[in-house]
Amino acid sequence: MPELHPALHPGHVAVITGAASGIGLAAARRFAGMGLKVCMVDWDAARLEPEAEALRALAVPTDVSDRTAVAALATVVADKLGPVSVLMNNAAVDAGGDALSNPAAWDRLLGVNLMGVIHGVQAFVPRMAESGAPGLVINTGSKQGITAPPGNTAYNVSKAAVKTLTEGLAHTLRQREGCRVTAHLLVPGFTYTGLTAQRNPERPPAAWTPDQVVDRMLEGIGKNAFYLWCEDNETPRAVDEKRVLWAAQDIIENRPALSRWHPDWKAAFERFMAE
Repeated sequence: MPELHPALHPGHVAVITGAASGIGLAAARRFAGMGLKVCMVDWDAARLEPEAEALRALAVPTDVSDRTAVAALATVVADKLGPVSVLMNNAAVDAGGDALSNPAAWDRLLGVNLMGVIHGVQAFVPRMAESGAPGLVINTGSKQGITAPPGNTAYNVSKAAVKTLTEGLAHTLRQREGCRVTAHLLVPGFTYTGLTAQRNPERPPAAWTPDQVVDRMLEGIGKNAFYLWCEDNETPRAVDEKRVLWAAQDIIENRPALSRWHPDWKAAFERFMAE
């Protein structure tokens, strides 16, 4: 079994955004069970507070799209719990749209999914890095930020940006002398979260549970993996890898954008996947 990251130590402090449901709630339960002091963050106070009370965690209702609010959150955590060892920027919304629609939804989605992660990183990580203590940063991305399926372009854009942000953060941290903070990108597949539950009252057989995602997350962190890749009950890792490779080759071969879904490339994609 992989060793735990040294930041995941009883008595250390973990901050999790989007913690009222789904992957964030599963992570809060797991960290609390490991003996960490947990701060649970979500905009939905009515859902957040009873979950936090059950875990004896600190609940701080916060809109992560508000930079000032996240800075205030960092002060509250420092005052009430102490130095942060684990930061999980997980809050997200998915109501967006394609490139030509829904300007207000785009603003809200990018405010939470991208700027919320940036606000969390900038409010917490400098102090974590300067402390010299072990630290762990987990930013929740998505496979949609890598293969960019048509439909919700706004969501794809936000998660692609989180991928790039987290890659840059990991590089910055490892260049800092004496820094013991590592950054990781969580890449869930189809997961039955609070967002998907709004559309499907029951978990589809293809979807992983949030606990399965957290299991894979901790397994990957224990192996010092950067990309914490998750499958689901429908798509095995080998299929994911070929889809990612095809998407990368769109650039190399200068194929049409999103050629996987282009009618002229349908047969070629199917042959590629069958090889």
